[in-house]
Parts: sequence; structure tokens; C-alpha cells
Amino acid sequence: MTPDQMRDASLLELFSLEADAQTQVLSAGLLALERNPTQADQLEACMRAAHSLKGAARIVGVDAGVSVAHVMEDCLVSAQEARLYLQPEHIDALLQGTDLLMRIATPGNDVSPADIAAYVALMERLLDPSQPTAKIAAPSEPAPPPTPVVETLPPEPEPAPPAVSEPARQGKRMTEGGERVLRVTAERLNSLLDLSSKSLVETQRLKPYLASLQRLKRIQSQGVRALDSLDGQLKTLSLNLEAQEALADTRRLLSEAQALLAEKTAELDEFGWQAGQRAQVLYDTALACRMRPFADVLTGQARMVRDLGRTLGKRVRLEIEGEKTQVDRDVLEKLEAPLTHLLRNAVDHGIEMPEQRVLAGKPAEGLIRLRASHQAGLLVLELSDDGNGVDLERLRGSIVDRHLSPLETALRLSEEELLTFLFLPGFSLRDKVTEVSGRGVGLDAVQHMVRQLRGAVVLEQTAGQGSRFHLEVPLTLSVVRSLVVEVGEEAYAFPLAHIERMRDLAPDDIVQLEGRQHFWHEGRHVGLVAASQLLQRPPGQNNDETLKVVVIRERDAVYGIAVERFIGERTLVVLPLDDRLGKVQDISAGALLDDGSVVLIVDVEDMLRSVDKLLNTGRLERIARRSQQATEAPRKRVLVVDDSLTVRELQRKLLLNRGYEVAVAVDGMDGWNALRSEDFDLLITDIDMPRMDGIELVTLLRRDTRLQSLPVMVVSYKDREEDRRRGLDAGADYYLAKASFHDDALLDAVVELIGGARA
Repeated sequence: MTPDQMRDASLLELFSLEADAQTQVLSAGLLALERNPTQADQLEACMRAAHSLKGAARIVGVDAGVSVAHVMEDCLVSAQEARLYLQPEHIDALLQGTDLLMRIATPGNDVSPADIAAYVALMERLLDPSQPTAKIAAPSEPAPPPTPVVETLPPEPEPAPPAVSEPARQGKRMTEGGERVLRVTAERLNSLLDLSSKSLVETQRLKPYLASLQRLKRIQSQGVRALDSLDGQLKTLSLNLEAQEALADTRRLLSEAQALLAEKTAELDEFGWQAGQRAQVLYDTALACRMRPFADVLTGQARMVRDLGRTLGKRVRLEIEGEKTQVDRDVLEKLEAPLTHLLRNAVDHGIEMPEQRVLAGKPAEGLIRLRASHQAGLLVLELSDDGNGVDLERLRGSIVDRHLSPLETALRLSEEELLTFLFLPGFSLRDKVTEVSGRGVGLDAVQHMVRQLRGAVVLEQTAGQGSRFHLEVPLTLSVVRSLVVEVGEEAYAFPLAHIERMRDLAPDDIVQLEGRQHFWHEGRHVGLVAASQLLQRPPGQNNDETLKVVVIRERDAVYGIAVERFIGERTLVVLPLDDRLGKVQDISAGALLDDGSVVLIVDVEDMLRSVDKLLNTGRLERIARRSQQATEAPRKRVLVVDDSLTVRELQRKLLLNRGYEVAVAVDGMDGWNALRSEDFDLLITDIDMPRMDGIELVTLLRRDTRLQSLPVMVVSYKDREEDRRRGLDAGADYYLAKASFHDDALLDAVVELIGGARA
């Protein structure tokens, strides 16, 4: 590319950025002018936006942009000079020009000369006083006084500096509000946030080391006291000089070690605190880079509401509050579709025709309000309209007609229960399919998308006065607020968005219905399921008089999940599982707790499917107290050696869930030390590891007379036949490729090698 071509490409890129910003100014201003055509500030803003785009298009040689912006500017100047009173047809044409300018400025969008000529002709007809269409009378009410005439602007001014839009590509440095701005790729921001979150998690791993050092200090103190006691007892004996000196040296060395340990413990404590603070600042800063104002998702929504209303013959206005509320860009992207659907739903289903509104004593123009705010770490959205609300009797009849409920039951349904039917797949109150409604792709899609964001949506309405949707979603997907519980002596996290309530159930609260355990919750019997069965964990010891239950809900499915203990609410940094491991049943991701221990985050939707599967197959177990369980045989022990935290913890939990006792090692050297010091029934090892790889480990094991008969399974990413042969030749009994790894494959191989979990 020649320097001139590079310069032209750079200018076109800047023109595209400016068009994006200036067309937003035009869209917002024109919608405001439609409500009050003589607002001087909005006329000025729109005129200057069109003028800036004309100048910018002229500089980069985009003649089509010059032509379109010029006729738009003429129209707006005429309105400023009170030679023209803007009517809806003028606003329609100006909005059409706004769209055309954006198409012209977007690379790859071909706009034909015929399109430009047709638009210019349209504007000229609207502006030419000799044409009947241009002689537009003022409205019946007195027109406001004319605004002052604006001085003629120079024909070719320097274009306004391009506004900085969403960071999309790396390279350009610009200024925004006096600050230098560097545009970077979204992928790099994601990588930065991922690294900073891992850094934050890693600093938490210092805590158990500090706790160990503190225990070591206490042990040393006890050793000093024991030595003092021994010294006192030995004084009654006649010790030779060498023994006395040896005792003195021992006390001196122990004292020095104690002082050094205290010093280093204090240093590590200070380092851990500072590292944690810096990691938190790094994470907060990286997260802030991903945060964007809520207004970014609203681009074009007000215009969409206006255009849809005109198409349906309705007058509708959209009011927005909280446009500057900061939200993660990933959340914003996923919110656009459900918000668009709800807004279209409000215009089509909620707002009445103008004549109906007037008869009902309402303004002819309908109002839709969208409010965004932060509450307790969540983005809270409220979308309301002043329309007619939901016809509950019509809804009740539709439920019966669709055979979703018998008439006797439908007549007893409360308003809240009736409204939940609107979220069922394929449900619609429209009798005919139109371009806007009636296809059955409705609120169920909205609820599904919100649930994917780990959020919730609720509908409320007042007959004749309108509806209100209340949405709560996390501000970011990189962290999740969860309830951490204990199941089978392991920690699991339930996202709070799916938890309806936490319960303590007394034995008398549990009843048997149709052979299944239930409890009474908010006016209905709710099925009770043991988390230990769902997660395939051995039931833990629970001596409490009450049973700890997490009530989870997904759409109309509600179940109580019995756990051993509530650990508490935590905000967890989400660590995705390795994609190569595939989908892990009932688990969505992982995280680390403050003490560095691993917790798996429950996939509630998947867990509910598991519950249904147990019910359909008749394998749902009753929840029994620990004291009622028979004494079990010792569990078989497995050593897992892998340098990947994700793989290591996944294998550990899978084996624990099947009842095996599991120890882990981070590489071959640690694994070899564990094998020499403890007894195991099976070794599962990776190949590629630091210090000592899996082949070396297996080779050493086969040379040791005590360990040479120990069963060995190799689990490796290497899936070639020569890699498999190399592992088996070294002495492995089984070779499993991680590329084809899944829970059943590993567990079946373990059973094949050593049998079940109990000896």
C-alpha cells in the first residue's frame, strides 16, 4: 500500500467514526424535534452534525455523503430561520437521510447513485415552495415565535474532530475530554481481565501458606517450652560439660530459627497484603476498561420505538433514565436483543391506539420508560409503559384453550401465576401473525437470554394502566455472586440469581407424596432432592436437627436441594473450565475461595435436567440422616498427578463423587514423593509436566519393588498412536486421551482397573 493509499484509508476510517457519532446526534435530535419542532438547541445540534458530516465527506472525497448531508443541512437551516415548520414527513425524510449517511460511511455497504439521486429529489420536493408538498401549513395551535436567523457558515470548514466510539481496533491514539485514548481490540481487553482475575485469585493462595507458618510458629514455641522443661529436669542430674553445651546449642539454634521464622512470616504477610491490594486494583482497573455506559445499548432504540409506533398508527415516546450507568460490554451486547424485544412488545401489545387512549382519559401519546441503575452489585432495569396492561381474563381463556390448565384450576390462578404463562415457549395472545407479533417467539426468549446472563426477569401489571418488567443481571460476567455450600465435604457454589430462598427444614417439615419427599414452600409442595446424589458425592456427616435446603427456580420448575452446610455468600471470580474437557454435568465453571481451595459453580439449568432424569427413571433417592447409615468399608485411594489446576481438580472431584479417596500432586516429582510416603490403589498421571514428566514417573514406579504392581492410568492431551504406545511401553496399564475425555470414560477406566470405591 502506498503512503497516499494509507492516508486515504486512515481518513475513511476516521470518517466512519465521525459518521457513527454524528448520526447518533442526528437521531436523538430529530426525535426530540418531532415532539417540539422549534427547539433551538436541537435544531442547532442537528444542523451542525449535518454540516460537520458534509465537511468531513468533502475532505475524504465521499461525494454521496456531501450531497445527502447538504440537503439535510438546507432543511434544518430553513427550520432554524422559521421558513419551514418541521412536520412528521420532514422528520421521516431527515431520519432516512441519517440512515443513508451511516450506510455511506460504513465500509462494504454499497449505495448506488440512484439511491442518492432519489433522496436528494425527495428533499428538494419537500423544500421547494413551488411544489404542493413543500407548502406545509403550521399546526392549528399558534406557532412559537421564530428563532433568530443563524449566520451563514463558511462553505468548507475544517471538519469537527471525530468522536471516539467503541474501542474496536488497536492503533489510533485520540483524545476524549482532554485525555489520550488508545483504541485496543476487545480480545486484548478480555485477555487483560482474565489475567488480572487470575492474578487476584493467585494472591489468595498465600493465605494457607501464612496459616501454615503461623502453625509452625506455635509448634516452635511449644518446642521451646518442652526444651525448657527438659532443661529443668536435667538440672537435677549431673551432666557432663559436652551434654550441657549440646543442650545450650540446641536452645540457641531453636531460638534463632524461631526469630527468623517470625521475621519471614511478617515479611510474607506484608507481601501478601500488598500483592492482594495491587491485584485488586489491577482487576478493578481492567474491569473498568471493559465497562461501558448503558447508553451504548440504546443506540437506535428510541428511533425504533418511534418508527414502529408510526407503522402501527400509534404515537409513542421513549424516556430513558440512567444512561451513564456502567455495565460490562459483554453484558451490554447480550442485553440488546431482549431489550429490543421488550420495547417492541410494549409498543405493539401495551400502548393503545391514540383514539382509545383519549377515550380512556389518557394522553394520545403513549409513554415507555426505561430506567437503569446499580443495586447490590447488579444492573437493575425497569421497563414500564402506560398502556392497557394484560387482559387477565383473556389470558386465562387462552391458557384453557391451549390445554395448559383445566378450567377449574385456571379459575383459581392468581395474577402472578397467570402472568408466568406468558413466559412459556410459543405462547402468544395474538390471534394473527403479523410482522411484529404472533409468532410465538416471545417472552420465553427474553427470559432465556436473561437467564444466560445469570439474571432474572419479572412482569407486573395494572389493568388499564400498563405493565412493568423488572430485570436484574450482573454488572459483569467475570464475577458471580454465589451461595457456597458443602456437599460431601466439598464446596460448591449456587449463583444467587437462581436461588429463590434458603431453608432450614425440621424432620416434621418433610412429607411423603407419591413416594417422594416434599416440603411446603410458599403455598405449594416442592420436591426435595439430595445434592449428594445429583453431584455424585458420598453423603456427608450431618448431626444437625435441621436439614439445610437451597430452593432453586428455573422458569416454572422449583426444587429444594438438600446440602450439608451453608458456607456463606461469596463473590467469585469465574474461571472457565478447559474447553477440551467438554461439558461437565451440572457444572458451569470453577473458582477459588479466599483460602485458595477450589469451588465448582453449579449449572442450575443442567442440574434441574438431572433432577427430571432421576424422576423419569425412578432413581431418586430418599434423604436419610447420617446416623441411619451403616458403617462403610474403607475407600480406595487414588493419586492424581497433573500440572493443570483445571484438569487436576476436575479429576479429583469426579473420583470423590464416586466415593474414592483422592490425593493430588502438581508434577512428577511431587507425585514420586507422595508414592514413596503413602499407599495408593491407583496412579493417574499426565505426561508433559515440569521437573519430572509422566513417563519418568511411571518408569521409576515400575523399578520400585514396593510400587511395581500399582495400576497406572495415563491421561494426556497427546492423542497420537506413538504417544499412546510410548506411555504403555513405559509401564502404564491404561492410556486415555484428554481430547476424548469425559466423566464416564475416566470413571469406567478406573472401575476397570481397581473396581469400585470401597475395598
